[in-house]
Amino acid sequence: MATLDLSFLNPAPHSALSLAHSAASSLGGLPSSVHSSAAPGTLDLSFAVAGATGDPAGFALANVGTAKPSGAEPSTGAAGDGPRVKMVHGTTTLAFKYQGGVVIAVDSRASAGAYIASQSVKKVIEINPYLLGTMAGGAADCQYWQRELGRRCRLYELRNKERISVAAASKLLANMVYSYKGMGLSMGTMVTGWDKHGPGLFYVDSDGQRLTSDLFSVGSGSTFAYGVLDAEYRWDLTREQALALGQRAIMHATHRDAFSGGVCNLYHMGENGWEKISSNDVSELYYQSKTEPVPSLL
Repeated sequence: MATLDLSFLNPAPHSALSLAHSAASSLGGLPSSVHSSAAPGTLDLSFAVAGATGDPAGFALANVGTAKPSGAEPSTGAAGDGPRVKMVHGTTTLAFKYQGGVVIAVDSRASAGAYIASQSVKKVIEINPYLLGTMAGGAADCQYWQRELGRRCRLYELRNKERISVAAASKLLANMVYSYKGMGLSMGTMVTGWDKHGPGLFYVDSDGQRLTSDLFSVGSGSTFAYGVLDAEYRWDLTREQALALGQRAIMHATHRDAFSGGVCNLYHMGENGWEKISSNDVSELYYQSKTEPVPSLL
């Protein structure tokens, strides 16, 4: 039995311990094992040994296992005895660089499986006046991590007295989400902006993958958007042509993809920062395109 000798504290330890025991007992502060038949002048600490008492309010610590999410196994989706639910994410986002900057175009539909949860989701995150991020995958994951990226970019500016580069911002995001790889994050985002090197465009996903290119499209409708972009994209587009191409690609993608829709939010990134150009209903855009001739960019 583990005991602690307190006899050196007081010439008459028995009376002091009796007073302490009676006070603790009146407050319910000590388990019953303290009042055991220990020798006078000693305090019985057996109640503090893990497993020595069944009292859940005692000092015994529970055996803490490895931290991992409950429910479905993150990497495999195996749900054990519980029900297995697979949620389908859908969206269409795109961004491309051209000689005058970067065009960003997204839809606004949020879906939960076959259910349309919202038609007015803002899928462009305005990180700062010179950085934008897009959302594809889980809305909560994208919103949280890009707002956290905005906080870290602001700290970088305060510490270094200059704006963070687009490459460094995308690397920050990739490093953050890589720490949670296999934990169930769902995110495919584009980070775009303008820095001292000119326009920048990067793709970052929830596995920590980070890519750069002149053109990206992400989401369930991206295959339809790529069909339009591959046919008409050129580096030497004018500003008006580039904006029209981005909007048209979203329009055709949302017309064919059941998980995309709502409005097309169109942004332009230039040397002086980002600018929101328009928000147009994609259904109206499609039917206007069938009644009004659309000039080809080729």
